[in-house]
Amino acid sequence: MNDHLITSLTNDTVKAVRALHMRKEREMTGRFLAEGLKFIGEALDQGRAPVMLLVGQDARPHPILDRAKTETRKAGGQIITVTHAILEKISRRDNPQTVLGVFEQVYTPLNAINSDSKPVWVALEQVRDPGNLGTIIRTADSAGCGGVILIGDCVDPYSVEAVRATMGSVFAVSITKASREEFVEWRKGWKGSVIGTRLDATHGYRDSPAQHPAIILMGNEQVGLTDELAATCDVNVKIPMRGRADSLNLAVATGIMVYSITDAAYGSGL
Repeated sequence: MNDHLITSLTNDTVKAVRALHMRKEREMTGRFLAEGLKFIGEALDQGRAPVMLLVGQDARPHPILDRAKTETRKAGGQIITVTHAILEKISRRDNPQTVLGVFEQVYTPLNAINSDSKPVWVALEQVRDPGNLGTIIRTADSAGCGGVILIGDCVDPYSVEAVRATMGSVFAVSITKASREEFVEWRKGWKGSVIGTRLDATHGYRDSPAQHPAIILMGNEQVGLTDELAATCDVNVKIPMRGRADSLNLAVATGIMVYSITDAAYGSGL
């Protein structure tokens, strides 16, 4: 498709891209919005070209931008030049990034997970905060996890807020969605350990060495892991609270668990 210029805030394409802030629209189209050259560069490195590349009129020349345009054209996507006002409207920010990308969502089916490919996975039950989820996806990427499994009614990993928090790792990490019932049934065939986290657990998070491949199962921010999923775990563990606080932020707790288990698999590297 040929590149073209849009200057009208009421243009249908502008409206459609801005609508990707809404979960209903993302689910209907199967698309999501990513902002900035860093994110687009991460996508290109993973073989993911935008279906639509929106470039501000004041965007400076950059090798990643040149590459993005080339890969978008090659994939049959659109390249659209837009005004600063349009970038503000789409991003809902006063100081928007000068380049935005619209991408296709990708999910890995539960039964397509290759347990031999990586030693550790993360599973999250009903995570509700997009910042937490995005940070966990980024942590899973950093630690070399195989992917993130979302169980039950979780926040959308492709929301703008969650994508921002991944810092580009949304393109590198396998994401799977499953109902609680689907996960419980699938877990029966998992050949490694499943390690849950509960405040009422008797084991510390370092006490029970995992058999790899391992799944780290984390619960909801408010109520933690449900009894049903805790019962599917080989062991439930807790992170000790030694100060006045009685709990940790979910993303922080997941990071501690992830590095505890991945260090056992990969070595600490120290």
